[in-house]
Amino acid sequence: MGEIHLVTGEYPPQPGGVADYTWLVAAGLAEAGEEVHVWCPPADGPAPEAPGVTVHRELGTFAPGDLARAGRMLDRFPAPRRLVVQWVPHAYGYRSLNVGFCHWLRSRASAGDRVDFMVHEPSLGFARSVRHNAAALVHRWMTIVLLRAARRVWVAAPEWERRWRPYTLGRRVPFAWLPIPANVPVQDDAAATAALRARFAPAGGALLGHFGTYGRDIAGLLTAALPRILADERRGVLLMGRGGEAYREELLGAHPGLEGRVHATGGLPPERLSLHLGACDLLLQLYPAGVNTRRGSMMAGLSHALPIVANDGGDTEDLWRASGAVGLVPVGDVEALVGRVDALLGDPEERRRLGAAAGELYRSRFDVRHTVAALRGTN
Repeated sequence: MGEIHLVTGEYPPQPGGVADYTWLVAAGLAEAGEEVHVWCPPADGPAPEAPGVTVHRELGTFAPGDLARAGRMLDRFPAPRRLVVQWVPHAYGYRSLNVGFCHWLRSRASAGDRVDFMVHEPSLGFARSVRHNAAALVHRWMTIVLLRAARRVWVAAPEWERRWRPYTLGRRVPFAWLPIPANVPVQDDAAATAALRARFAPAGGALLGHFGTYGRDIAGLLTAALPRILADERRGVLLMGRGGEAYREELLGAHPGLEGRVHATGGLPPERLSLHLGACDLLLQLYPAGVNTRRGSMMAGLSHALPIVANDGGDTEDLWRASGAVGLVPVGDVEALVGRVDALLGDPEERRRLGAAAGELYRSRFDVRHTVAALRGTN
């Protein structure tokens, strides 16, 4: 048993993938016997309880005074303290340019603390905007400072190692891939799931599902495909997640004939979301650069052992192609996408096979127990 201090820019009840991830990992570490302390900013409302997890909402706005106060509180714990920082540049204030926070972590390491990083998002890429490129340059300086502090780095996707490693500047820092687990616990309630299916699925027909937040790029991919897929009036679609209601109105505004077969839940608590996922015959998970292992929405479908059609693009890791656990089609190939969905909806046996393979892939590669084992193994 030891102490692990998780440093994060968001934590429940704050919404967000990093918040959910940090809570899940904190609870898993505590259940395995670790003493866990979470350091995070204030929030409206209490954090969900997890035995063995103490939450310190002392990071304020990540201003110098907030960091100094949090540092004094950390110093009350036995040295050397182990900090595991959940890194997303935009989570730590100052419009993602909080250089001072990076130097604070460097000073903690210089004083003897062991600072590890979990990189959820590495940095801004370069674009045509001068302001954007200036921020991207600052992010690279921040990365250099962080890597001077780092004892070890985990990455949510292999690409992030390629993005960060050049900024070690020759310093030996171990990197390892630690895929994101699902943050939607599976609920086994056949009656509740059946009731949802009866509510949303056309009589005797099929119910497709999508889980996400409906950003512009993903919404564009859905809009290109859904009217074609729903041309068969025996099909409906369930849009799960924040932003789904607004997207539904947008889709129906352009395709009013789909009224009554496009449903949106809005944000749901995890237990309710699980039941809605279970009501679907097939998930359609589309991403502008292809499916990859940092997509929490994809993990939800895998953990529920659901058949999934997703797209293969530049960010797609080889394991998706090798596993045979997901129906893959190239990004932007609407004909292939519609054809794959049609084939799967007409083949219950292949849907069962695909769902079983998805569940096995999740258990073998993504379950939170792998994350907990990796973090505990490097105490």
